[in-house]
Amino acid sequence: MNKYLLGTLTAASLTAGAAAYAEAEYTLVFSSWVPPTHNINAQMLPNIIEMIEEATDGRVTGEVRMGIAPPPAQMDLVLDGAVDVAYVFHGYQPGRFVSYKLVELPGVDTTAEAASVAYWNLFENYLAELNEHRGVKVIGLHTHGPGQLHTNTPVNSLADMAGLKLRMPGGVASEVGTALGTTGIQVPAPKVYETLASNAADGVMMTIDSRQGFRLTEVAPNYYEMPGGFFRGSFAYIMNEDTFADLPEDLRTALEENVFGEPISRMSGAVWDDGDAFSVQLTKDTEGNTITMASDEDVATFAPIIEAVTASVLEEVGAQGLDAQAALASFRAELGVE
Repeated sequence: MNKYLLGTLTAASLTAGAAAYAEAEYTLVFSSWVPPTHNINAQMLPNIIEMIEEATDGRVTGEVRMGIAPPPAQMDLVLDGAVDVAYVFHGYQPGRFVSYKLVELPGVDTTAEAASVAYWNLFENYLAELNEHRGVKVIGLHTHGPGQLHTNTPVNSLADMAGLKLRMPGGVASEVGTALGTTGIQVPAPKVYETLASNAADGVMMTIDSRQGFRLTEVAPNYYEMPGGFFRGSFAYIMNEDTFADLPEDLRTALEENVFGEPISRMSGAVWDDGDAFSVQLTKDTEGNTITMASDEDVATFAPIIEAVTASVLEEVGAQGLDAQAALASFRAELGVE
């Protein structure tokens, strides 16, 4: 699909719902910080708005506004009431969020859809008690697919990663990168393209679908894949508590029963899965791009790193007063992983 058409369809998808329900009683303002063509804007947010409209018979709709504030500021936008709904990437705010690292750990080979549903259940059963999103209402949680390595020079084995300067999203990805001997820099996702284009970094650890969403096929033509990924990024959809409380009770009930929680989480994970598949094919079809699969030797080399990072995360999350071991076991049991 050419970029002009994709951009046109994206713009249309963000406004179609509002047009269909022009007489909506309530319009929720959504903040978004990724490019217009990214699947979050092209599919996830329009899907959420459509789900909201269907659940409320058109009485509630939504409007997406892009580029209001950088990624780390999204939580505060919602807390301050500047917008009604936003999504946060937990790794951008170290210290503010900790428990999310349990779902970011490598070594879990599953789909983003399954992981996102399991994440929501983990939140309800364990993580919510920590109240890390205090002041806002969590309406959905999801992970992206396995985070992989994208570089401007070929990487044929884990040994080739030593000494590379890589953009890291924070969280577990940064811990894994350090263990592999890389030098990490933190740059928000919208700045990744220019960071690589200017050779300020040798590559990035990001989700697979970033090859399309952030145009990595142009600036990081070499793609290296580890089974299960090096990490799995964590997102939350959050809503202003006063905005939700001000809705009539019947609308609040409709949203809680039909949209918020597992429905949003499942849908978002499924979109990531589709985006990953599209980006793998895009990489195969793009001249000059390469795909390298981790060898059995690399998988064996990575195994003790998984163990060490997992132990570190369990200790960090456990220090917050949570039974981290039980929480992780519950999450992985739902996914059929030991």
